[in-house]
Amino acid sequence: MNTARQLHYSYEDYLRSLEHSELKLEFCQGLIYAMAGGTPTHAELGAAAISLFRRALFGRCSVFTSDAKVRVEASDFSAFPDASIVCGDRMVSRIDSNALVNPSVLIEVTSRSTETYDHGEKLNHYRLLPSLRAVVFISHREPRVTLVERGDAGWTERDLGPGEKVTLAQPTASIAVDDIYSGITLEPS
Repeated sequence: MNTARQLHYSYEDYLRSLEHSELKLEFCQGLIYAMAGGTPTHAELGAAAISLFRRALFGRCSVFTSDAKVRVEASDFSAFPDASIVCGDRMVSRIDSNALVNPSVLIEVTSRSTETYDHGEKLNHYRLLPSLRAVVFISHREPRVTLVERGDAGWTERDLGPGEKVTLAQPTASIAVDDIYSGITLEPS
């Protein structure tokens, strides 16, 4: 017999926890998860992606750091992607005025502890966002970017490496994989 108790929190409990936490917290259907702090490499890769996408999309879209929360109303999920891109007017959640609900692109830098979660459960939540056109996964292990993109026929996924470009169909933008990793020492596997 399993005697462990499952605690469920309201979204208001989650917001109160965020106010007093030094960690980023994610919310999923009544559960609150603390996200581990990133490494210097993780931070460098996130900063590079933000800088490159901001330059590529300047004047057409807004690029947000990992301080911007994204809420998926359809699955009662809130998270802090490493970067978010909103094209058009910024819209926020009806229950959380600090949570974006209409990102066009989300960027996640992988880490040892979150790689499987990012590509699995988290991506499944993200796909429920009607506005979302693409999710960009930047590997912490090797110069590789996985682009998951929504098209007319559904979602496609492709890996891109050195010498290739990450080319978004919507919003239109292109950045070189080599530029993301330029000057950054990757973590040992």
